[in-house]
Amino acid sequence: MSRMAMRVSPSASSALSLLNCKQPPPVSCIRVPCLSRSSPPSLSYTFNPLRSFIGHGGSRSPGFRVHCYAPAPLTPPNLQWISTISSVVLILARGTAVPKSYIVPLFALQAPAGVVSWIKGRYGVWTAFLALLIRLFFYIPGELELPFLALLLLMVAPYEAMKLRYTKEGAVISLLISVYLAFQHFSRTSLQQSFDQGSIVATLAVICITVVSLLLLI
Repeated sequence: MSRMAMRVSPSASSALSLLNCKQPPPVSCIRVPCLSRSSPPSLSYTFNPLRSFIGHGGSRSPGFRVHCYAPAPLTPPNLQWISTISSVVLILARGTAVPKSYIVPLFALQAPAGVVSWIKGRYGVWTAFLALLIRLFFYIPGELELPFLALLLLMVAPYEAMKLRYTKEGAVISLLISVYLAFQHFSRTSLQQSFDQGSIVATLAVICITVVSLLLLI
């Protein structure tokens, strides 16, 4: 059997080694991450190079996808900021006969969480302390005294009262207050006078407060 064995020449062995060197490397799978539906809203581009090919019909089908997400402008935090700014404007505005003391509990119910945290924090306490010192020695008009009362109301409000801010009952109370303010504003002045130059700011503030209270309830 040893005599019948085939001997391989050195040239043949070198040729076989060259063929082995020219073999392609093993193909590894490439995973391209894809955005899921739970990813945060953004404008993102995902390109997969393995999906870019030219089909049999000559049409190109690239693996390029565009995900466009538009942020919702009417989120509850944005509505709370609109209501807070409108309440401050209505307190300082002239040309309206609404009882402005009702704006204080409305502000406490619809103020954003960041504003409430600031008021209950160290800076809010110092602000209330300085405002109280100024109030003791100087005269403050009623329009400037109401923000100070709103500050104190949020600072001393108990936990059970603050829980109304995130319930349907609190949204109903806010809507009733805003509807009452709108009724007082439009019933004491005519519709034409409400949109005059002296009352247009208060009218817009009342409309914004009422619409925002309705949207927060829905």
